[in-house]
Formats: sequence, structure tokens, C-alpha cells
Amino acid sequence: MADGRKWVTMGDVAARAGVGKITVSRALRTPSKVSPATLRKVQAAVDELGYVLDETAGALSSQRSRVVGALVSTLEEAVFAATVRGLTEGLADGGLQLMLSATQYAPEAEAALLPTMLGRRPEALVLTSDDHTEAAHRVLSRAGLPVLELWELPKQPVHAAVGFSNRAAGAALTRHMVETGRHRVAFLGLDRQHDRRARLRMEGYRDCAGQLAGERVVAVKARPEAVGPDYGAEGLTEILRRWPDTEAVVCVSDMVAMGALCEARRRGLDVPGRLAISGFGDFDMAQDSALALTTIHIDGAAIGRRAAELILAGDIPCGLREDLGFKLIRRATS
Repeated sequence: MADGRKWVTMGDVAARAGVGKITVSRALRTPSKVSPATLRKVQAAVDELGYVLDETAGALSSQRSRVVGALVSTLEEAVFAATVRGLTEGLADGGLQLMLSATQYAPEAEAALLPTMLGRRPEALVLTSDDHTEAAHRVLSRAGLPVLELWELPKQPVHAAVGFSNRAAGAALTRHMVETGRHRVAFLGLDRQHDRRARLRMEGYRDCAGQLAGERVVAVKARPEAVGPDYGAEGLTEILRRWPDTEAVVCVSDMVAMGALCEARRRGLDVPGRLAISGFGDFDMAQDSALALTTIHIDGAAIGRRAAELILAGDIPCGLREDLGFKLIRRATS
């Protein structure tokens, strides 16, 4: 290292433990192949010296990196965090680790990150979007490793997909409002480039147009300084300005619904008597102990775990599409 420090090597560990380098390698990679006493000596030396196993050397010799790459749309939404947790825990059962980065919903960012991610020679690649640039799709198709697209069910996945139908979920929420006696229903979304999931939920709302008293769609322009509740408050204000008789609002996410609910209460509107509101995601604040928000529950952790299972099993069929479904949860806001 430039300041005179140097990495602790396997040779340093071997010398401290009084064993050979091959024994240290076995103790760290296949501990069942060494005696308990030797394993204790090696581990003590590792702990004392602060040694970190050089995985790159093992990858070169075994042609396995024991790493899975993941490009997640955002780390700011709890449900993606649950997917990352399920994926991490599932991979750990097979001795694999996760290398993670976020794209902020931008296909161009995904394309820029792919060379770095693939340069580590991961054993599989996990994506939470199926919206890729042409160049990125070409790279992914030729990467020679399993590519799993999560949270969506594209008709033609790069390799395989595990998720649910965002469109069906949007339609389910809209039908719920109709079935509870509300026909003047609005959809409140975000005008955010490349957020295909949001567009699919809006399309699900439009699939129910025949049951509604006209289409009422507001998409608030996304901007860096704003957060979900800001959009919800602004969007509801616009909906009530344009359609004062609106009876229900289907929101693209729980965070947007939270803002809409707070704005409704500021205006003194009875929820759900005068106005019903629903979200999407079933975040912690949507629970009965908080906002008691009607929403769609997605088991993000289960999506991550299933992806890990497929990766560990190997030989994932090309074109596989696994629909893990969703659950509509009716609470006090509808």
C-alpha cells in the first residue's frame, strides 16, 4: 500500500499458526477437512492479525466468484430492502454473497454499472427492473450467466423472472373501490421517467374504465427535492380541483397515499366516508397501528428468497416466469 502498510497475507497467518499455507486455505475454505485443533489455531491467527481471505485468488483457480450481483431500482423503499434481505439470506445458505448497487430507476445508470458488476464475474445477476437500454440488453443476453428480473413479469425475460403483475394489482385496487360503492375513482401517480411499474398500475386502473364514471388520472412531476407525501398532497389538491366530486383515490404507492391522506384530513374530509384512499406496498406506516391504509401487500422477502433458490439450484430454464402474486388488504381508509 502507498503509505507503507501492507495486506496481511495467508503466509502471515500460516507463520503465526505454525502450519502451512495449504492448511490455512483448507481451514478457511473447507474447515471440515482439518482437525478441530488446527482450525482453532488458524482462526486464532486470523483474528489476531485481522486477515481477510483473498477471494479473487480462489475465483481464478476455481472459476467461481461465489458472488451474485444485484442492481436494485432504489434503496429508499422498504419493500426493495425486504427483497435484498431475502436474497442475501437465501444466498448465504449456499455460501454465496451479494454485491449490490442502485440504479435510481434509470436504465442508463444500469447500463453504466453493468461492466463493473460483470467484471467481478458474478455467478448470477439480479435486477429489479426489466427496462433496459438496447446496449444493456445485448450485454445481458450475452453475459453467459443467469439473469433474474424481479418485481415484474416481462413477457420475454432476459433469462428468468420472479414477481407479480403490477397491472393486475392496480386493477384489483380499482375494482375494490367500485365494489364498495364508489364509481368516481381517480388514480394518483408520478410522472417519473422509466418507472414502468407505476405505469403498469395506472394501466390496471384504466382496465376498469368501463366500471368508472370517467377517467381521472393525475401524475405529479417527480423532482429531486420532493418525497412521496409531497406528491400525494399536491396530487390530491389537483384531483379535487379538477373533479370535486371524486369519491376515491387509488395511489401509486403508500408514501403517495400518506400525503393524500394527510391532505384530506387537513381539508376536514371524512376518510373513508367522503373520500376513500388506497396505497401500494404495505409499508410499516400503512399498518393498523399507524395509518390503517388500504393497500397491496407484496412479499418482497419471498421474491428475494425464491430468486436465491433458483440461483443455488442452477439450470434455470430460459423464459421462466414465476408469479408470486399479491394480496389486497382492506383497512380503515376504504
